[in-house]
Amino acid sequence: MTLLLTLDDGSIQRKLAEAVDLARAAVLEDAGAEQVGAHVGVDREDAVSASHLFEATVTGYRGWRWSVTVALAGEDEPITVSEVVLIPGPDARVAPAWVPWDRRVQAGDLGVGDIFPVEKDDPRLAPAYLESDDPAVEAVAKEIGLGRVHVLSRHGRLDAAARWHSGEFGPRSDMARSAPDVCGSCGFFVPLAGSLSAAFGACTNDISPADGHVVDVEYGCGAHSEIEVEVTSSVPVAELVYDDSLMDFEPAPETPAEAPEPEPAEATVVDESEAPVAEAPETAEVQPEVEPEAAEPVVETADEAQVEAESASEH
Repeated sequence: MTLLLTLDDGSIQRKLAEAVDLARAAVLEDAGAEQVGAHVGVDREDAVSASHLFEATVTGYRGWRWSVTVALAGEDEPITVSEVVLIPGPDARVAPAWVPWDRRVQAGDLGVGDIFPVEKDDPRLAPAYLESDDPAVEAVAKEIGLGRVHVLSRHGRLDAAARWHSGEFGPRSDMARSAPDVCGSCGFFVPLAGSLSAAFGACTNDISPADGHVVDVEYGCGAHSEIEVEVTSSVPVAELVYDDSLMDFEPAPETPAEAPEPEPAEATVVDESEAPVAEAPETAEVQPEVEPEAAEPVVETADEAQVEAESASEH
């Protein structure tokens, strides 16, 4: 085998690549002609072996391939078949990469009675006898004589702070964006102890959706302690209101009465047999005086003018 690796001039790989018929015969014997398609290539495994690939027409395995590995033990030895397997191709649908069970557990998966052990070297925890860069944690540990075996490490605090800041009760949530003010100025906000007190605390308002939860100082809701709401009537009231009891009344001016229409003047009748006949002018139009109340002027006709002229001549 060492001699083959040292003196190979490429002839071994050529022989392995030309063994297509041998590889097809092996896969047909294993799978049957109805499940084997065209030859799609050959992959070099090492100096003395290669794998021939054939399209797989197996139901439910679209995009998969048959892989037939052939090997050559020596220059004078025949090519042999090592294995026949079904492998996924570049377009095959495969299952996602396997993840250990302890890494598949997400927040909220832990139920009643479930036990989830912590890793031995969890970077979020540190032994209680070491300094944790948090004076409040160290003071508690010393006060009770190293009561807790582990305390939060700096990495653990930063990890929790990043998770809380970007979570449901952080400043980027929908509730916080529509709130009138932030939790840092609310009377129901109780800061945490230690280095986390600058950015986080607990909500104690039972009306708030964050009651009993750790909230960011920049989180907020509509139950802020300093909110003042102007109470107004639900019935719309006009801005200008009149008081009828204080209004001054003034009588409206009287409308002048209409003047009566003038009665037409009575014509004087004269006996034509007794009075001389006078020649009447061709056209006579007399404009009598009209009273101011008259609506229309009175126009005398030619006959009326003749009668008045005869009456005047008698006198």
